[in-house]
Amino acid sequence: MLTILGFGMIATFLVLIMLKKMSPIAALVLIPALFCVVVGKGARLGDYVIDGVTSLAPTAAMLMFAIVYFGVMIDVGLFDPVVKGILRFCKADPLRIVVGTAVLAAIVSLDGDGSTTFMITVSAMYPLYKRLKMSLVVMTGVAAMANGVMNTLPWGGPTARAATALKLDASDIFVPMIPALAMGLLFVFALAYVLGRRERKRLGVLTLDEALVEEPRTETVLVGAGAGAGKGDRSTGVSGTGADLPDEPEGDDGFQGLDPHRATLRPRLYWFNALLTVTLLTAMIMEWLPIPVLFLLGAALALTVNFPQMPAQRARIAAHAENVLNVSGMVFAAAVFTGVLQGTGMVDHMADWLVGNIPDGMGPHMALVTGVLSIPLTYFMSNDGFYFGILPVLAEAGQAHGVPAVEIARASIIGQPLHMSSPLVPAVYVLVGMAKVEFGDHTRFVVKWAALTSLVVLGAGILFGII
Repeated sequence: MLTILGFGMIATFLVLIMLKKMSPIAALVLIPALFCVVVGKGARLGDYVIDGVTSLAPTAAMLMFAIVYFGVMIDVGLFDPVVKGILRFCKADPLRIVVGTAVLAAIVSLDGDGSTTFMITVSAMYPLYKRLKMSLVVMTGVAAMANGVMNTLPWGGPTARAATALKLDASDIFVPMIPALAMGLLFVFALAYVLGRRERKRLGVLTLDEALVEEPRTETVLVGAGAGAGKGDRSTGVSGTGADLPDEPEGDDGFQGLDPHRATLRPRLYWFNALLTVTLLTAMIMEWLPIPVLFLLGAALALTVNFPQMPAQRARIAAHAENVLNVSGMVFAAAVFTGVLQGTGMVDHMADWLVGNIPDGMGPHMALVTGVLSIPLTYFMSNDGFYFGILPVLAEAGQAHGVPAVEIARASIIGQPLHMSSPLVPAVYVLVGMAKVEFGDHTRFVVKWAALTSLVVLGAGILFGII
């Protein structure tokens, strides 16, 4: 019964948000609460929620201060050269912009943190998509898939979890998978090219000057630095069909992402801010301190040096408060979902059912089975739940049929391109929130392409004899 209810809860959540019958925050809270009562454990709902919130509190803190930090860096002009350089390279060509999005997301993903990747990528690319009226779900989808492939780096999380769960060396898992993962990344670039051609066909190609003289728009999502942050914002989520974005009222803020005259610019502190950001990312990779602590210290230092006056500091915090509230609220709402899913035992029963229904004849092919199962399972549950709860069971079943544990571990990271768009991944809310895309629209667009990317990696792994 718990198995049916678990799948039912996930299906209900996905259907309601994709049909836009409920907001993601409301669905993440109310649906698990309802199913918790149906299971007969309504009296323990509070315990489940507290457990979920406790486990995700460090993530929420990291996102809150990371948004403030990168928001300040954008305000002071750290990424302006990046935006201008990309625009000049892309020549206002939608095809180049989409491919550039994939390349930028892949490069920034080397830091191993999805939230940071999405903040930098959206901050750089969002103004171009808005100015050229390109489909924003193309941007979020391409960025999520590129980051999903790169998320398999040993310091990115999944590979380290697999190594820990099966007591293996992370390099033994990752290094042989490089050719297959490279094929997955090339597929993302090829897909970006195809989507870019579709956008070019729909919109045409503008010259740089034509793009820059486009009428100003009132959009202040982190890329904006005007005092009126948050005013006039409208949801611009669109489907994958490439439909035109809705018209927005003209405003006085202008194209903030490239505005060379905004009051918050700090050109004399550019190299200090660049060094601070490089140091922060290096500290994250080297794990000198916990990531939430690093971003807390970084945000405090960035605010103090760039805006020494208290009124200016308060203004910068207020300018990014909406993004902080949206993302942190979504994380804590997701804590309710994961807390109930795990606390009631539904996730364990779902895993046992799936493993128990693997035909005996598939035993010698458990690596292939693991790769296929990793695609939906890492979407429907957290990486911790999959790698520490299910992977050991799959590895044990494989070893009983002579399949080495390391092959099972390699196959287990195949589902990451889809995992990065899971409603249980906090970073995806940073992506859709900054891009002003409805989560349901993003899900509808990306699921099929991300699943196909995972299958490409799986096929390449089989072809190269890795799995």
